[in-house]
Amino acid sequence: MTPKTCFLIGAPMDAGKTRQGCLMGPDAYRVAGIEAAIAGLGHSAVDLGNIAPDAAQAPTALPDHLHAPSDVIGWTKALARAAEETLPRGLPIFLGGDHALALGSVLGAARHAAAAQRPLYVLWLDAHSDYHTPASTASGNLHGTPLGYITGREGFYGFPEVTHPVPHQNICLLGLRSVDAPEREMLQQTQIRYHDMRRIDETGIASPLAAFLADVKAANGMLHVSLDVDFLDPSFAPAVGTTVPGGATIREAHLVMEMICDSDLMTSLDLVELNPFLDERGRTAQVMVDLAASALGRRVFDRTTRAFS
Repeated sequence: MTPKTCFLIGAPMDAGKTRQGCLMGPDAYRVAGIEAAIAGLGHSAVDLGNIAPDAAQAPTALPDHLHAPSDVIGWTKALARAAEETLPRGLPIFLGGDHALALGSVLGAARHAAAAQRPLYVLWLDAHSDYHTPASTASGNLHGTPLGYITGREGFYGFPEVTHPVPHQNICLLGLRSVDAPEREMLQQTQIRYHDMRRIDETGIASPLAAFLADVKAANGMLHVSLDVDFLDPSFAPAVGTTVPGGATIREAHLVMEMICDSDLMTSLDLVELNPFLDERGRTAQVMVDLAASALGRRVFDRTTRAFS
């Protein structure tokens, strides 16, 4: 893998949902040794600290049931700017924070890709499809809307304009196992590639990922990877407020990240939905750091045995 300059960008964002705790995520990743893990693989790791949201005001056109829309708009602006500022110089890694941070990280990546005259592709590793709009989300939690936003769906009043929406066919969802009926109906009308755990059980996880990565490479695309803790089965990664049984195993998750590394296509990365308040002795934070390391070059035989006692 080509040595990279990795920018660690803390986003203590807890506005995309009602259950609190993800604001502690960035520091949990730091305590789990993410900077040392990256540097140990031959990359340069630059910790830019935690960013703060811009001041913002939600317009009255947004639905009343949304949770903290002003905060999410402010975070979206700040995160998009951070992505645009760091992508020309290296690989930004956004340490979340809930998954609403991807409204900003992907927006900034899309702007950068357009300026570079390259297509942006998005790999979404998640139990949920996050394709809602502010009007369609029943819960009012905006962490379920990033893919709706960055593909240019309507209803995101007051949010930064998506001038370069990501084409649906440039998005691949892996690990789905909790999609509500309205969202499923909307997804089925798009060209988004989605693979639920039933399909992964039947065909394996490598085949659909390999096909997607081949398309990214053929198009000279930039690849944004968004890794949600709940992509993993909660028996391995309990520190998430949206646990859904039947997720990816440790080996499946590492295989995904190792294949991403082998492709050398990843240009930006989200690590989201870590809630340390729900963790067991830092177990989930360490798993997520290990997965990030696999995406950046750590191999199976490089891993050491850890004791969590």
